[in-house]
Amino acid sequence: MTAVVTTGVGGYDRLVISQVPVPAPAEGEVLVQVLAAGMNNTEINTRLGWYSSSMTAGTNDASENLAAGASTPPDGGWNAVTPFPLIQGADCCGRIVAVGPGGEESALGARVLVRPCMRTQGFSSWDTIWLGSDINGAFAQFVAVPAHEVFPIDCDWSDAELATVPCAYGTAENMVRRAGITTGVRVLVTGASGGVGSAVVQLAKLRGAHVIGTASKAKQDQVLTLGADEVIGRDDPQRVLGAESVDVVIDNVAGPGFPAMLGLLERGGTYVSSGAIGGPLVELDMRTFYLKDLTLIGCTAWDEEVFPDVVSYIERGEVRSLLAKVFPLDQIAAAQQAFLEKTHVGNFVLVPPDPVS
Repeated sequence: MTAVVTTGVGGYDRLVISQVPVPAPAEGEVLVQVLAAGMNNTEINTRLGWYSSSMTAGTNDASENLAAGASTPPDGGWNAVTPFPLIQGADCCGRIVAVGPGGEESALGARVLVRPCMRTQGFSSWDTIWLGSDINGAFAQFVAVPAHEVFPIDCDWSDAELATVPCAYGTAENMVRRAGITTGVRVLVTGASGGVGSAVVQLAKLRGAHVIGTASKAKQDQVLTLGADEVIGRDDPQRVLGAESVDVVIDNVAGPGFPAMLGLLERGGTYVSSGAIGGPLVELDMRTFYLKDLTLIGCTAWDEEVFPDVVSYIERGEVRSLLAKVFPLDQIAAAQQAFLEKTHVGNFVLVPPDPVS
C-alpha cells in the first residue's frame, strides 16, 4: 500500500512516500481502508521534535528555525521517544474491510471514525496511546486499529468532512466538558478559526455559553457564522474585554499571551489548554493564580463519553465541519507548508489513492 512514512525528526524530507505492506489485523483488531485523513499540528510537531523539552519556540518558529539550518532536537513524543519510522495521521475516516481472527464480520463495510486517543488500561487509568503518534496512523491506504476504537457513523457528510473531526472535535469536547461549561458561562476561545478552536466555539454554544473568539480580521466573519457571540482581534484581548471579564478561557495558543489570559478570568475562573502553538514556555505570576482562586486544567487523555458524544452531535446535525482544503496524500509536504501559513479556517485533509483492486 502507499503510505507516508516519517523517518525521523527533521524537515519535509523526512516525509517519504513509500510502498509498505498492508497491515494484517490481529485478534481484536479491524482493518480500515482510509477514505480521508485529517491533518493537525500534532503531526508537524512530532516531525519537528517539538515535544522534546529542549524546544522552546512555537510550532511556526520551530519550523522556520529548522529550515534556516537549526539543529534537530532530541526526538520526544507524546509519551516517550517517537517510534520512527512511523506512519503519522491521527484523523481517520474510513471503511472496515477486514476483521481479525474471531472478529465480528457484520462490521464489514461500515463507514467509521477512529478514536485517536486510546486509553490502553481503561478509563480508570490516564495511560494513553495516540493514533499516528505512538502507533501507525492514517497517512496510508489502510490502517489496523483495535475494534473498540472504531465508531460507525450515519450522516450525509463527505469522507473529507468527517476526516476533520476526530482529533479536533474530540480535543474540543474534552476541554469543554472538563471546564464544566453551561448556559450563560462567558467563554473566551483563542485561535477560534483553527480546527480545535472552531470546534470549541460550536460545542460551547451547544451548551448555551456566551462565546467570544479571537481571530485575525480576515477570519472573523467565518467565526461568527459558527455561532460565536463576539469575535475580537488576537492582540491585547484584555484591553478590549476588560480585566476579569470571562468565566473560562480555552487556549491552545499560550506563548507570550498567556499572562493576559489569566488577567481576563474572573475570580474563581478556569483556564483550559491542550496545546501551545504560540510557544510552550509561559510567564506565570503565582499571585494571580492563587489570589484569584483560579483553576488550571490540562487536557490530553479523553474521557470515555467524549468521542461517542461527538459522533452523536454529527448524526443529529448539531455541529458542522470546517473543511478548508483537500490534498492528495502524496502532496503532504505542500499541505503542511500551507497549513503553517495559517491563512485558512478549519482543517486540511489528505486523501490516499484508491487501492488497486
